[in-house]
Amino acid sequence: MSATKESKIIFFYFILVAIWWLVLYLLNIKYNVHNYLYQFGFGLIPLLGGFSGFFKSKKWGFLHSKVGSAIFFMSAGLISWGLGQMAWSFYNIVLKVEVPYPSFADVGYIGAVPLWAIGIVYLSKATGARFSLKKLHGKIFLFLIPIIASIISYYLLIVVARGGSIDLNSQILKLFFDFAYPIGDLIILTLALLIYGLSFNYLGGRFKFPIITLIVGFILMYITDFTFSYTTTVGTYYNGHWVDLLFPTVMAILAFGINNLDPELEGDK
Repeated sequence: MSATKESKIIFFYFILVAIWWLVLYLLNIKYNVHNYLYQFGFGLIPLLGGFSGFFKSKKWGFLHSKVGSAIFFMSAGLISWGLGQMAWSFYNIVLKVEVPYPSFADVGYIGAVPLWAIGIVYLSKATGARFSLKKLHGKIFLFLIPIIASIISYYLLIVVARGGSIDLNSQILKLFFDFAYPIGDLIILTLALLIYGLSFNYLGGRFKFPIITLIVGFILMYITDFTFSYTTTVGTYYNGHWVDLLFPTVMAILAFGINNLDPELEGDK
C-alpha cells in the first residue's frame, strides 16, 4: 500500500527519534539534559501528526462530513497528547522536575482519550458500520473490559507495586491516573475493535491498512500507559527509559494511520 507524504515524513522522523533513544541507552545516559531534550524531541511526533491530520480532515470537508470529523477529533487527540509532552518537557528543563507525574502535563495526556473515542465513533458512522454496542454481546464486552482492566491494574499497581497498601493523602491523584490511563485505553480499543472490524469494506477496502494501523496503535497505547504507571510506582522509571521508546512508537503509528485516511490515496482493493 502507498503512503502519504506526511506519513512518510513522520516515519523518517520517528526513525531518527529511535536512533536518538538507542544512543542514550547504549551510552547509559540518565538524569541528564540530553534525556530531557529527547522527551521534547519525541513530543513533536504527535504534534506533527495532529496538525497534518487537520489538513487531511479538510480534504473530507472538515467538520461538515463524518470522515472529516473523525480525522479532526483523532488529530486533536494527538495534539492534546503532544501538548502534554511539551508540558512534561517544561517541567524537566525549566522547573527541574525529574518525573512530573502527576502534573499539569496529564491534562494533555488524559484529554487525548475522549478525543480519540469521539473520532472512532464518527468514523463508524462514516463507514456505515453497524454499531455493535447496540447488540447484547457488544454491551457486555464494553461493560466487562473496564472491570477486567481494573482488577488487573489493582493487582499489579497496588498488590504487587505497593505491597497492598495505599497512602491516600499523598498518592490519590497518581492512583487516579494509574487506573484512568489503561482503562481509558482499553475502552477506546474495545470501541475500535467493535466498530472497525465492520468497516473494512468501506470504499472498496481502500482504508483497511490505516484502520488496522490505528487498532495496533491503540493496543500498544494500553501496554505503554500501563508500563509507565507500573515503573513510576516501583521507582524504576527515568526520562529515556525504554517505555519512552514505546510512547513515540505509539504516536507515530497513530499519526501514520490517521494521515493515511486520505481520499486521494490509492489503497489496497
